[in-house]
Amino acid sequence: MRLSARIASFAVLAILSMPVLEAVAQQEAPAAPPQEPSAPTPAPAPTAPPVFPKPDPANFTASTPTRETVNDFLQIAWGYDDSRMWQVEKILKTPVEGVSQVIVYVGDKTGKQKPGALGFFTLPDGKHIIAGDEIVTFGEHPYADYRALLEQRADGPYRGSPSKDLLMVEFADFQCPHCKEEQANMEQLAVDFPKARIVFQSYPLPQHSAAAGAAAYGVCVAKEGGSNAFFTFASAVFEGQDGLASADGATLTLNSAVAKAGLDPAKIAACAATPATIATVDASVKLAKDLNILQVPTLVINGRPVPIGGASYETIKKVVEYQAKLDGVGQ
Repeated sequence: MRLSARIASFAVLAILSMPVLEAVAQQEAPAAPPQEPSAPTPAPAPTAPPVFPKPDPANFTASTPTRETVNDFLQIAWGYDDSRMWQVEKILKTPVEGVSQVIVYVGDKTGKQKPGALGFFTLPDGKHIIAGDEIVTFGEHPYADYRALLEQRADGPYRGSPSKDLLMVEFADFQCPHCKEEQANMEQLAVDFPKARIVFQSYPLPQHSAAAGAAAYGVCVAKEGGSNAFFTFASAVFEGQDGLASADGATLTLNSAVAKAGLDPAKIAACAATPATIATVDASVKLAKDLNILQVPTLVINGRPVPIGGASYETIKKVVEYQAKLDGVGQ
């Protein structure tokens, strides 16, 4: 579920781990010639990988970042995808001190996708870039600050290990259809990565009238019954998500989910209305915003934000495995 039109650019940079750049590359690729009206659409045939032009040394006028720094960053961001290939084409000095423009050619080794160019600006701190209309983390350890933030503040109910060596934090909204769809993937992650700590953080969107209330109920269920009760409650709420569309339906849906978790609906409803509970939900929302998360569902893997709505389980799993490998974490 999108928060604004700006999310599209963020999604490119973060799913898998740099979707905005991917989208730019696709937009800049030449359009395919139109098919004749009567002609059937041919199946794509494997072709040779693209051949990028040799970089011109004259196009490397900035002192920072180096070509190696950009390559290392892209390897971290894109290395989970064995079919992706790229070449740093330009690193140009700009009129702004410390700001450089980077141009990268991106292609697919199978040759099935047309290559394109992407561009971004690196900032003087060496830790951020501007891609599209988003500021994105950059550098040798682009996800380290976000990882530390989550280790300190991701306090929602969790499945798996108490250890935070492999920390996955799901930001979700109980009234978001895409979040409901992703729950099967989240359950499979818990099976495939038993050494991971998989945390649920509520991120109720303002356009969903029942989302904040559902999040507050979830806080109280976890407080009263622990993580197991919470995930029973959450599963029931997602299953009955259509009932959240009206005020009466939301009350029935939430109370039913509480009962399925083995708790007293009246007690949980009273808890959900307290200022302390509302403050806990607000703190979870603030954490998401501090991580620059603009859409749900988003899974943050050791600090690496991955918008997972619509992503295949195989792709999500590859990113988890790759990030764990980068961090030297056993799975």
